[in-house]
Amino acid sequence: MTDTIVVEDVYKAYGDVNALNGVSLSVREGKIFGLLGPNGAGKTTLVRILTTLLKPDAGRVEVAGIDVLKDSMALRRVIGLAGQYPAVDEQLTGRENLVMVGQLYHFSRSEAKSRAQDLLKRFSLTDAADRPVKTYSGGMRRRLDLAASIVARPKVLFLDEPTTGLDPRTRMEAWEFIRELVRDGATLLLTTQYLEEADALTGFITVIDEGRVIAEGTPDELKSRLGSDVLELRVSRDINLKRVESLLQPIGKDMPQIDLQSGDISIAVNDGTRSLLDAVRILDGEGISIEDIGLRRPTLDDVFLSITGK
Repeated sequence: MTDTIVVEDVYKAYGDVNALNGVSLSVREGKIFGLLGPNGAGKTTLVRILTTLLKPDAGRVEVAGIDVLKDSMALRRVIGLAGQYPAVDEQLTGRENLVMVGQLYHFSRSEAKSRAQDLLKRFSLTDAADRPVKTYSGGMRRRLDLAASIVARPKVLFLDEPTTGLDPRTRMEAWEFIRELVRDGATLLLTTQYLEEADALTGFITVIDEGRVIAEGTPDELKSRLGSDVLELRVSRDINLKRVESLLQPIGKDMPQIDLQSGDISIAVNDGTRSLLDAVRILDGEGISIEDIGLRRPTLDDVFLSITGK
């Protein structure tokens, strides 16, 4: 199995702001790759470079065996992109948008119509197919944009927060559609603000922050960094939470995460049962009552908070 996407030591600056600071990563053929990071980390900048919309200041970028800088036109024929915001023409109907994209890829008129009909059905847009897109809801526009990104059956698909604004049912349908694309042989690079989405879909994740790679691995590998369990507890908001934090810090692998509004505290621990008993003993000894306490498995949200602090 080969690497379909190769990024080596890529830099990109906007004036004095370094959006990418020597990012390197690779994506295996036929896999779903997750690119995570807080807002402003450089995710969209990297996606724009990979899809020929931006040029890097330095570094090597190759997609589907094509050098992004040397042959951008050839690359555009084999990739698809659904960006953060739907790129559809609001004056055209949904059907007309998809037919137009097909013809831009040099489909015949009949082939473009047939492909449009298939995608409208696949994305549950048949009933609205002949309405102007300006009458569509946000979720419908997002579905149409996803459909447009795969009109030409791309080898490599870039999805930049593709399910933002979708209701839970439609998001689950989009997940299954993404899995189908991979079963059909496509390679996907996915950025998302829903960490459960990355957990459900991706086989490998790279986390970037301030333009640098700060962690990478499978979802399970990243979660194992935190420990075997997460201890969650809640104390009264009248209690000094910083004091509780300092009392509980010795039993965790990292600093406790505190929600100042609710009084919820979470701590990654190695021995969940022992840590739970230790927390009860410590807080009881200080006269601090616990409103709720429990253990759960780590999630990517825990990983994200731990390694980025955001």
